[in-house]
Amino acid sequence: MHRTRTTRTRRFSTTGLLLALLVTLLGVGGPGFVPVARAASLTEVTGFGSNPGNLRMFRYVPDGLPAGRPLVVAMHGCTQSAAAYDTETGWTKWADQWGFALLLPQQQSGNNLNSCFNWFESGDIGRGAGEALSIKQMTDRMKTDLGSDAARVYATGLSAGAAMTNVVLAAYPDVFSAGAPVAGLPYACATSVLAAYTCMNPGTNLTPAAWADKVRGAYPGYTGRRPSVSVWQGTNDTTVVPANMRETVEQWTAVHGTDATADTTDTVAGHPHAVYRDGAGRAVVETYSLTGMGHGQPVDPGTGAEQCGTAGAYILDVNLCASYRIGQFWGLGGGGTPEEPGDPGDPGDPGEEEPPRTAVFPSLGADDGYVKASATGGGPSVGTLEGSLGVAVGRGTDALHNRALFSFDTSSLPDGATVKRAYVTVARASGAGDPWASGNRLVLDIRTGCFGASCTTGTDDWAAAASVSAAAEFGAFSSGTKASGDFTAVNRTGVTQARLRLLNAPASTAYVFLRSGADATLTVEWE
Repeated sequence: MHRTRTTRTRRFSTTGLLLALLVTLLGVGGPGFVPVARAASLTEVTGFGSNPGNLRMFRYVPDGLPAGRPLVVAMHGCTQSAAAYDTETGWTKWADQWGFALLLPQQQSGNNLNSCFNWFESGDIGRGAGEALSIKQMTDRMKTDLGSDAARVYATGLSAGAAMTNVVLAAYPDVFSAGAPVAGLPYACATSVLAAYTCMNPGTNLTPAAWADKVRGAYPGYTGRRPSVSVWQGTNDTTVVPANMRETVEQWTAVHGTDATADTTDTVAGHPHAVYRDGAGRAVVETYSLTGMGHGQPVDPGTGAEQCGTAGAYILDVNLCASYRIGQFWGLGGGGTPEEPGDPGDPGDPGEEEPPRTAVFPSLGADDGYVKASATGGGPSVGTLEGSLGVAVGRGTDALHNRALFSFDTSSLPDGATVKRAYVTVARASGAGDPWASGNRLVLDIRTGCFGASCTTGTDDWAAAASVSAAAEFGAFSSGTKASGDFTAVNRTGVTQARLRLLNAPASTAYVFLRSGADATLTVEWE
């Protein structure tokens, strides 16, 4: 049934704390932005369904956009509007350059006094009801009108819009392939106003399994692929505190069946960035921790290839354009290079370039093995337990240290291929102790060829020079499979070898046995 303004106003008239919550979520008295003047680029759409959440629908569609292009749903924060969240955040720039449609749902003050999406109302966050259904109906209308690619529909938002992003990802995983909450909260963190206060600050701490159960409960019985998630958070945010990023990561990594330990870490424009991969090596969660940033959307005003936005209230200049990086994570930017303005459907336009191809190479079991030596590398010998236990890494019960070798025949790659990224995935067989204790790191050396005199495991593999030393790293894992970080050194004309070793020699027994042969793979993405 269509929810009228009278019904929704009655809901918060009985809750004296609601106004304070809404003001807290994006500040007191923030009037939002005056829309940027342009020739009817942002247009309102009516008649998009039963609209049980009583929301408004706006869209931005680049001129000449052909059918079959992606769709991005961007949700504003409290006190904002659709017109305050399109160009200011950079999304219209990338829509024009990369060729996608932009849908901007808008809250109404009759539903919420400060125009926040009602992420804490149980009637608005479930599948088939309330605001979540209204947003899904808007998405359906866009696909009908524009022929948007149903396999490339994405959601993002700021603050309350970020919380609603997690709502639609949980309730409609069959609709949204990925999302990006900015200063948001985990799905179903709160189902009342009082609980919402706690979620925002100091945060609610649940186990990863408990968080994942909330997502699975949004669509019981769903067995398809879950959306990948890019999570953004300011370290100085006192409105939605940084603990919410940790809980959101725990929620979505658990949903994807992996752990909340980052597989790779780096910095982007000085801000820490981490990537979490599932057992197949797919990047299912990434995080950006914006050093020193308060509550808002990160932008980097300017005309550079990676710059975007206009700084203002809750749109914060931190020299990093979130919408650009999010678009790259979703694969909207043509593999990292924004398209030139124009019709992305024209032949030869960079918006239509083919995505990287992927090849998966199983390890050559006959050449896999491990080498044992003293802590200083003295007296190396070839390990003998490969056939029964696997290949070893770390310090064994005999006080000797082990390095594992895997070989991959990558000669089928075209000689002229440009490797975009590669990673090794290994499977744990058994182990003892904690090889990662005291900050130790399990790294991957890469040789484009063979480490030793031959590709079979030999004593000379222990200290042989690598083409790239410590090319990637494996995060800690105690069961199942684990993917390494990314690297690009791959031999296109023969064998690529990987050597796994601990950076520091453990002082006591700490090792892991890894399965060889087909249970170890090298995945290569190339163009």
